[in-house]
Amino acid sequence: MTDTTFFAVTIIGRDRPGIVADTARVLYELGCNVADSSSTILGGQFAMILIVSHPQLREREVLLQAFSALEQQGLSVFVRTLRPGGETRPELPGELCMISVYGSDKAGIVYRVAQLLSDLAVNIVDLNTKLVGSAQRPVYVMMCESVLPENLTIETLRERLEPLRRELQVDISVRNITPVEL
Repeated sequence: MTDTTFFAVTIIGRDRPGIVADTARVLYELGCNVADSSSTILGGQFAMILIVSHPQLREREVLLQAFSALEQQGLSVFVRTLRPGGETRPELPGELCMISVYGSDKAGIVYRVAQLLSDLAVNIVDLNTKLVGSAQRPVYVMMCESVLPENLTIETLRERLEPLRRELQVDISVRNITPVEL
């Protein structure tokens, strides 16, 4: 029996209805299993990344060929073969929290917050940003799901973010997220 090969598939293109269905059809027809996925609209572009597996498929070129029809529809498809173990999410000890940032749109918010979190060994596991509000009064929103290292509390993180909050003139909140087991 051979080991299953996992691939990371990234699809990017102008948003339209049907991209997820078209992608799922290609994977279904190949006999692939979707292990993990995430998708969103960034500006007017749809972006999707999937971790897929197949018990016999070993060559990424087969996947790329199967997606050629999507490429012809204006989507860009990238496929990467994962090394063994690259398909599983590691166990991340520590407290799970959501860091929310709201403020006037300006350069540097993501960098400054991400750098401070990195300096504190906080692992960002999901990051979303967007502009909300009106064209006259846009508000930049950054939502950052993170895992704190075992030696860092939410209260200490709040204290460390406070000078940055004042400097950037944004609202920053940190709250615990209690995982729900199904």
